[in-house]
Amino acid sequence: MAGVGVFPGSFNPPTVAHLSMAAAVLQHFDLERLDLAVSLSPLAKEEVAHPLFEHQVTVLKQSLTSSPGLCAVVTEKRLLADIGEGYDVMVLGADKWHQIQELKWYGSIEERDGALGRLPRLLVFPRAGAPPPPADVAIDSALLPNDIETVSSTRARAGELNLMTPQARAFAQGTGSWIDVERYDRWLADGGTWPEASQSTN
Repeated sequence: MAGVGVFPGSFNPPTVAHLSMAAAVLQHFDLERLDLAVSLSPLAKEEVAHPLFEHQVTVLKQSLTSSPGLCAVVTEKRLLADIGEGYDVMVLGADKWHQIQELKWYGSIEERDGALGRLPRLLVFPRAGAPPPPADVAIDSALLPNDIETVSSTRARAGELNLMTPQARAFAQGTGSWIDVERYDRWLADGGTWPEASQSTN
């Protein structure tokens, strides 16, 4: 029977790498649905004011509208072990896989080991700059387009708009959001009318 997976992240903004990884999991593993889960208060992420959380989630949802089997969900949970409850599979990048081993997120070694033991089956993608994940959880990089490992939301926010999904790129260009905070603030002050361009899938 096909299972259900979860891909936790901030997706701020969603990138072509996020969609490529999610699509590869659906295509090559026995999943009927993959939820891209955004936490209201994610660990290891400073509070983000631009764009507003509601806009981040809306853009993510728009980015998935033409991808059957991919869904955007919001969770109040923070620990990946909690987010993964009820799922058959969890998708992570190698950087996140190494991060969840760090003791600073837990009260003790026992708490960490218990949390890691509650995780569902892991599928871990290689990421540029991060040590490769263990072979038993690693996903073959051949399943992804060339150079996708180097794509990041950080680079997209720094101005490489081609790395964003078309919907995120259109929203950024229409409002300033990730690329021009002052223009985004003016857009909000003017009523924040959602630009038609953000609906584009071109």
